[in-house]
Amino acid sequence: MTGKSRLLVIARHGQSEGNQRNVFTGWRDLPLTSVGVDEARAVGRSLAELGVRFDAAFSSALGRAIQTCELILGELGQSGLPIFRSVALNERDYGDLTGLSKNEARERWGDEQVKLWRRSYAETPPDGESLRDTIARVLPFYVHEVLPTVMNNDATLLVAHGNSCRALLMALENFTPETIPFVEFATGETRIYRFQDDARATRIE
Repeated sequence: MTGKSRLLVIARHGQSEGNQRNVFTGWRDLPLTSVGVDEARAVGRSLAELGVRFDAAFSSALGRAIQTCELILGELGQSGLPIFRSVALNERDYGDLTGLSKNEARERWGDEQVKLWRRSYAETPPDGESLRDTIARVLPFYVHEVLPTVMNNDATLLVAHGNSCRALLMALENFTPETIPFVEFATGETRIYRFQDDARATRIE
Protein backbone atom coordinates (compact mmCIF):
# COMPACT_ATOMS: atom_id res chain seq x y z
CA MET A 1 0.00 0.00 0.00
CA THR A 2 1.75 3.13 -1.19
CA GLY A 3 1.62 6.23 0.95
CA LYS A 4 0.37 6.40 4.49
CA SER A 5 -1.13 9.89 4.57
CA ARG A 6 -4.64 10.24 5.97
CA LEU A 7 -5.05 6.52 6.51
CA LEU A 8 -7.45 5.04 9.08
CA VAL A 9 -7.64 1.34 9.93
CA ILE A 10 -10.61 0.26 12.03
CA ALA A 11 -10.38 -3.19 13.62
CA ARG A 12 -12.68 -5.13 15.89
CA HIS A 13 -10.97 -7.00 18.72
CA GLY A 14 -10.31 -10.72 18.36
CA GLN A 15 -12.63 -13.33 19.82
CA SER A 16 -13.13 -12.79 23.56
CA GLU A 17 -14.27 -15.25 26.20
CA GLY A 18 -17.69 -13.58 25.98
CA ASN A 19 -17.84 -14.17 22.22
CA GLN A 20 -16.81 -17.77 22.74
CA ARG A 21 -19.58 -18.35 25.29
CA ASN A 22 -22.12 -16.41 23.19
CA VAL A 23 -23.06 -14.06 26.03
CA PHE A 24 -23.89 -10.37 26.08
CA THR A 25 -20.53 -8.98 27.19
CA GLY A 26 -20.87 -5.20 26.87
CA TRP A 27 -18.64 -3.39 29.35
CA ARG A 28 -17.66 -6.60 31.18
CA ASP A 29 -13.88 -6.84 30.82
CA LEU A 30 -13.21 -10.33 29.47
CA PRO A 31 -9.89 -11.25 27.81
CA LEU A 32 -9.20 -12.70 24.37
CA THR A 33 -9.30 -16.44 23.79
CA SER A 34 -6.43 -18.18 22.01
CA VAL A 35 -8.51 -17.86 18.83
CA GLY A 36 -8.82 -14.12 19.49
CA VAL A 37 -5.07 -13.78 19.96
CA ASP A 38 -4.54 -15.53 16.63
CA GLU A 39 -7.11 -13.25 14.95
CA ALA A 40 -5.37 -10.14 16.27
CA ARG A 41 -1.96 -11.31 15.15
CA ALA A 42 -3.37 -12.18 11.73
CA VAL A 43 -4.60 -8.59 11.39
CA GLY A 44 -1.12 -7.33 12.19
CA ARG A 45 0.47 -9.66 9.64
CA SER A 46 -2.01 -8.62 6.95
CA LEU A 47 -1.28 -4.95 7.60
CA ALA A 48 2.46 -5.67 7.50
CA GLU A 49 2.01 -7.29 4.08
CA LEU A 50 0.30 -4.09 2.92
CA GLY A 51 3.25 -2.05 4.16
CA VAL A 52 1.23 -0.16 6.78
CA ARG A 53 3.04 1.71 9.56
CA PHE A 54 1.11 3.67 12.16
CA ASP A 55 1.73 7.09 13.67
CA ALA A 56 -1.15 6.92 16.17
CA ALA A 57 -3.33 4.29 17.82
CA PHE A 58 -6.67 4.41 19.63
CA SER A 59 -8.59 1.74 21.49
CA SER A 60 -11.49 1.42 23.87
CA ALA A 61 -10.74 1.18 27.58
CA LEU A 62 -11.65 -2.54 27.65
CA GLY A 63 -8.90 -5.15 27.85
CA ARG A 64 -9.90 -7.17 24.79
CA ALA A 65 -9.53 -4.13 22.55
CA ILE A 66 -6.31 -2.97 24.20
CA GLN A 67 -4.81 -6.48 23.92
CA THR A 68 -5.81 -6.69 20.26
CA CYS A 69 -4.26 -3.29 19.57
CA GLU A 70 -1.03 -4.32 21.29
CA LEU A 71 -0.87 -7.59 19.33
CA ILE A 72 -1.43 -5.81 16.02
CA LEU A 73 1.29 -3.28 16.77
CA GLY A 74 3.58 -6.08 17.92
CA GLU A 75 3.29 -7.83 14.57
CA LEU A 76 4.26 -4.54 12.91
CA GLY A 77 7.29 -4.07 15.18
CA GLN A 78 5.62 -1.01 16.75
CA SER A 79 5.07 -2.19 20.32
CA GLY A 80 6.33 1.13 21.65
CA LEU A 81 3.64 3.22 19.97
CA PRO A 82 1.40 4.83 22.64
CA ILE A 83 -2.25 3.75 22.62
CA PHE A 84 -4.86 6.41 23.41
CA ARG A 85 -7.60 4.60 25.36
CA SER A 86 -11.11 5.94 25.79
CA VAL A 87 -14.38 4.67 27.25
CA ALA A 88 -16.08 6.53 24.39
CA LEU A 89 -15.04 3.60 22.17
CA ASN A 90 -16.30 0.93 24.56
CA GLU A 91 -18.80 -1.67 23.46
CA ARG A 92 -22.49 -0.99 23.83
CA ASP A 93 -23.63 -1.38 27.44
CA TYR A 94 -26.15 -4.22 27.45
CA GLY A 95 -27.46 -3.43 30.93
CA ASP A 96 -29.47 -6.30 32.43
CA LEU A 97 -28.55 -8.52 29.48
CA THR A 98 -24.87 -8.43 30.43
CA GLY A 99 -23.51 -11.86 31.29
CA LEU A 100 -26.55 -13.72 29.96
CA SER A 101 -26.39 -16.05 27.01
CA LYS A 102 -28.69 -15.35 24.09
CA ASN A 103 -30.84 -18.34 25.11
CA GLU A 104 -31.06 -17.19 28.73
CA ALA A 105 -32.17 -13.76 27.60
CA ARG A 106 -34.83 -15.26 25.32
CA GLU A 107 -36.16 -17.41 28.14
CA ARG A 108 -36.52 -14.36 30.36
CA TRP A 109 -37.88 -11.75 27.94
CA GLY A 110 -38.98 -13.68 24.85
CA ASP A 111 -37.39 -14.09 21.44
CA GLU A 112 -39.02 -11.09 19.76
CA GLN A 113 -38.08 -8.65 22.54
CA VAL A 114 -34.47 -9.79 22.64
CA LYS A 115 -34.25 -9.60 18.84
CA LEU A 116 -35.60 -6.03 19.01
CA TRP A 117 -33.00 -5.03 21.60
CA ARG A 118 -30.19 -6.63 19.60
CA ARG A 119 -31.00 -5.45 16.09
CA SER A 120 -32.95 -2.20 16.33
CA TYR A 121 -31.38 1.24 16.22
CA ALA A 122 -33.15 2.92 19.15
CA GLU A 123 -34.58 0.20 21.43
CA THR A 124 -32.79 0.10 24.78
CA PRO A 125 -32.45 -3.00 27.00
CA PRO A 126 -33.13 -2.48 30.72
CA ASP A 127 -30.42 -0.23 32.23
CA GLY A 128 -28.42 -0.43 29.00
CA GLU A 129 -27.69 1.43 25.78
CA SER A 130 -29.28 1.31 22.36
CA LEU A 131 -27.16 1.47 19.23
CA ARG A 132 -28.26 5.11 18.99
CA ASP A 133 -26.88 5.75 22.49
CA THR A 134 -23.59 4.13 21.53
CA ILE A 135 -23.33 6.28 18.41
CA ALA A 136 -24.02 9.39 20.51
CA ARG A 137 -20.75 8.88 22.43
CA VAL A 138 -18.60 7.34 19.68
CA LEU A 139 -19.12 9.96 16.97
CA PRO A 140 -18.14 13.04 19.05
CA PHE A 141 -14.94 11.25 20.05
CA TYR A 142 -14.27 10.44 16.40
CA VAL A 143 -14.86 14.04 15.32
CA HIS A 144 -12.80 15.65 18.09
CA GLU A 145 -9.96 13.14 18.51
CA VAL A 146 -9.63 10.63 15.70
CA LEU A 147 -10.45 12.69 12.62
CA PRO A 148 -8.00 15.54 13.45
CA THR A 149 -5.28 12.94 13.93
CA VAL A 150 -6.00 11.36 10.55
CA MET A 151 -6.21 14.73 8.81
CA ASN A 152 -2.79 15.59 10.25
CA ASN A 153 -1.51 12.98 7.76
CA ASP A 154 -1.05 10.40 10.49
CA ALA A 155 -1.70 6.74 9.67
CA THR A 156 -4.06 5.78 12.48
CA LEU A 157 -5.17 2.48 14.01
CA LEU A 158 -8.44 2.28 15.94
CA VAL A 159 -9.47 -0.92 17.74
CA ALA A 160 -12.95 -1.17 19.20
CA HIS A 161 -16.02 -3.43 19.35
CA GLY A 162 -18.85 -4.63 17.16
CA ASN A 163 -21.23 -1.82 17.97
CA SER A 164 -18.71 0.99 18.37
CA CYS A 165 -17.19 -0.01 15.02
CA ARG A 166 -20.64 0.03 13.46
CA ALA A 167 -21.17 3.51 14.90
CA LEU A 168 -18.05 4.66 13.06
CA LEU A 169 -19.32 3.13 9.83
CA MET A 170 -22.30 5.47 10.00
CA ALA A 171 -19.91 8.39 9.75
CA LEU A 172 -17.59 6.84 7.19
CA GLU A 173 -19.91 4.94 4.85
CA ASN A 174 -23.18 6.84 5.24
CA PHE A 175 -25.23 4.01 6.71
CA THR A 176 -28.60 5.17 8.03
CA PRO A 177 -30.62 4.24 11.15
CA GLU A 178 -32.57 1.93 8.83
CA THR A 179 -29.57 0.16 7.31
CA ILE A 180 -26.98 0.04 10.12
CA PRO A 181 -28.84 -2.63 12.17
CA PHE A 182 -28.15 -5.11 9.35
CA VAL A 183 -24.40 -4.41 9.17
CA GLU A 184 -22.12 -6.94 10.84
CA PHE A 185 -18.54 -6.37 11.99
CA ALA A 186 -16.89 -9.68 12.91
CA THR A 187 -14.12 -10.29 15.42
CA GLY A 188 -10.77 -9.67 13.79
CA GLU A 189 -12.38 -7.79 10.90
CA THR A 190 -10.77 -4.62 9.56
CA ARG A 191 -11.77 -1.79 7.26
CA ILE A 192 -9.21 0.60 5.78
CA TYR A 193 -10.00 4.14 4.67
CA ARG A 194 -8.12 6.93 2.94
CA PHE A 195 -9.28 10.51 3.54
CA GLN A 196 -9.56 13.35 1.05
CA ASP A 197 -8.85 17.03 1.70
CA ASP A 198 -12.51 17.64 2.63
CA ALA A 199 -12.38 14.80 5.25
CA ARG A 200 -14.48 12.43 3.16
CA ALA A 201 -13.36 8.82 3.53
CA THR A 202 -12.98 6.23 0.80
CA ARG A 203 -12.77 2.58 1.77
CA ILE A 204 -9.73 0.98 0.14
CA GLU A 205 -9.66 -2.46 1.84
